[in-house]
Amino acid sequence: MFDGLRVDYAKAFSHNPAFQITHGLTLASQTQEPSYNFSSLFISEKTFMQGSLDHEGSLSGRFTQQWSTADTTKGQMQLGSSADRSALQVEHDHAGLDFNVNMKAINPSIVDGSGVYIGSYLQSLTKNLALGFETVMQRGPDGQDLGTTYLAKYTGDAKDWIATAQVQPIGLLQTSYWQKLSPQVEVAADLQLIAAPMKRDAVATVGAKWDLRMSSFKAQVDSTGKVSALLEQRLAPNFALLFSGEIDHFK
Repeated sequence: MFDGLRVDYAKAFSHNPAFQITHGLTLASQTQEPSYNFSSLFISEKTFMQGSLDHEGSLSGRFTQQWSTADTTKGQMQLGSSADRSALQVEHDHAGLDFNVNMKAINPSIVDGSGVYIGSYLQSLTKNLALGFETVMQRGPDGQDLGTTYLAKYTGDAKDWIATAQVQPIGLLQTSYWQKLSPQVEVAADLQLIAAPMKRDAVATVGAKWDLRMSSFKAQVDSTGKVSALLEQRLAPNFALLFSGEIDHFK
């Protein structure tokens, strides 16, 4: 979602491998100052690289390297004017015949080992049902915190609907449901429950997406009264207009 006026201009220099640059400009926003962004993109058969530089001098980039059909490495970095605006994230994904393993490090330090480290494992029990877990370890000067989330995923026989559930022992539950009603229409729902000793809350969200020949419309509404929508109208192969809006009825 965005407000105000956003203009993006992209210029492609080659197609195989693909290389292009993009100029982005944002004006008349009620929530942020006018901004300019320059980005470049390179895509080959097994490599993806993207970098951007904004008007404040912040540099960011991300890459994906596919070593084989089973192993992929990804990375993201950001360099800002201060330490709290700089970040690094590296992850590796291994896909087996009926399982998936992912290891991720966020802002790792080779000096004292601080940072956030995430490991996840997903195992297919049948062609429809998969179970797994994700463990997060955060290390810092004051010690370390460890937490585990348990996951379940069920896919329909025709792969036209997916239901998922995530549970944390501290009292957090998140469920989601997605279904493809037709080649043009998709719907989804999400429910987040917090039943911790110091806090109890719940948020439900429903959304839909319509794809037409030259346009795409997305809309969602949640139980807090927030309604948002986005319309993308493609006027030509290289020219499109985006319209977005959001309203909070409870504020």
